[in-house]
Amino acid sequence: MPPRPPAPSFEDLLDSAQQHALHLELRDVYAVGEEREVYETFLRGGSLPADDSEYWSGLLPLVERTVARGVKVRRARIVSEPVTDYIRFEHAITDANLRAGEQVRWLPRRRASTLALPGNDFWLIDDRLVRWNVFSGDGQALEPDHTDDPQAVKLCAEAFRAVWDLATDHADYRI
Repeated sequence: MPPRPPAPSFEDLLDSAQQHALHLELRDVYAVGEEREVYETFLRGGSLPADDSEYWSGLLPLVERTVARGVKVRRARIVSEPVTDYIRFEHAITDANLRAGEQVRWLPRRRASTLALPGNDFWLIDDRLVRWNVFSGDGQALEPDHTDDPQAVKLCAEAFRAVWDLATDHADYRI
C-alpha cells in the first residue's frame, strides 16, 4: 500500500470549501507553540492580540476570504467546567473569530456525555473531507491527518451537528 499523501495545508483546506467548514475542538488545553507568548501575556494581564497582529495574520484573513465566498465557517468547542485558563483565553479571543465571520458555540462537556464523538479535533469540509488535528498528551500539535472515508465523514458530520444543536452561542456563553 503506497504511503498516504500529507494532509492538505489549512489554507488549501479552507480554499477548497464550497458550502461549509466545520471545526470541532475537544480539548481543554492546547500547547501550540505559536500561541505561547500571546497566551502568557493574557495570563499576566488579560491583554489580547489585535485583529491586525501577527498572531491573527494567517487565520483571520483566510476566514474572511472563505466567508466572503459564501462558505459557512463554524467552530464548536466542548469544554470542561469550571474552565481551564486556556479556555478562558480562547473565550476572550473569540470575538476576533466572530469579526472574521466565523460562528462559534460552546458546549459544556457534561452535556456531551451521550454524544458519539471522534477521538480527535477535526475540520470537516463540505461533508467530503475530514482533517484530523492530532495532539500529544501534553497538548503539542502533531502532524495532522485526513480522510475522505465515508464512515469517518458521517461520524464527524453527525457529531458536529449534535454538538452544534446542544451548544450555546458565544454571545450567550459565560465562563
